[in-house]
Amino acid sequence: MYIFLAVLAATDIGLCAAIAPKMFAIFWFQSCSMAFDACLAQLFFIHTLQCIESGILLAMAFDRYIAICDPLRHTSILTPSILGCMMGVVVIRAVLLVGLLPILIKRLHVFHSVHIAHCYCEHMAVVKLAAEDVRVNKICGLFVGFSILGFDMIFILISYALIFQAVFRLHQKEARLKAFNTCTAHIFVFLEFYILAFFSFFSHRFGHVVPSMHILLSTIYLLLPPALNPIVYGVKNMVIRKLCGSDFSSECGSHQ
Repeated sequence: MYIFLAVLAATDIGLCAAIAPKMFAIFWFQSCSMAFDACLAQLFFIHTLQCIESGILLAMAFDRYIAICDPLRHTSILTPSILGCMMGVVVIRAVLLVGLLPILIKRLHVFHSVHIAHCYCEHMAVVKLAAEDVRVNKICGLFVGFSILGFDMIFILISYALIFQAVFRLHQKEARLKAFNTCTAHIFVFLEFYILAFFSFFSHRFGHVVPSMHILLSTIYLLLPPALNPIVYGVKNMVIRKLCGSDFSSECGSHQ
């Protein structure tokens, strides 16, 4: 679990690093311009890190399934080599599939505008600027979204269906509560990530949301999970909570 938390934290930091500098430059210095290649690079890193985070949530759901349904074999199944392979597959899948998006945008040459109604470069926001046929770009965007976010969400739901089935078979109420308690943090992060992700995904393609509201919610979708994830897992995880408490106590003691 701690390996997954470390990778999740690194992904959240990378996501903030990809979006925050330009966002601050826009708000503080009115620096609203960006080179086209830089925009595509930001687009690639943002969507790649989003897809990596989705894959990590799927891996964490599998970890919870093993921990609850087959706890005696947890360490023998999820060995460091298996965890490394899982993380490798998650990263390679995200890089290969998301890498198609900027490549397809690069082939577009005629744009009716160069102004993006966003504080970062988002795939559909850039595609909508094109004055050419963008059906391939839209189909590819849908394919990438459903093959990663849709695939991961379906298997996370299946894993939790199996987890709940196993938990309800437990006879002792304390055992059921303990099993549920180990999943609450992941369930919260899962719901927070996917509800915002699919709202942003579908509103850009099929919805008629007010642009300012869509910009606000899309930005919240990118920046809220990295802000909440450390708090959620810090509060629920006893080891992390104790370490933070001891560090805070020692810091307060040094200033007295």
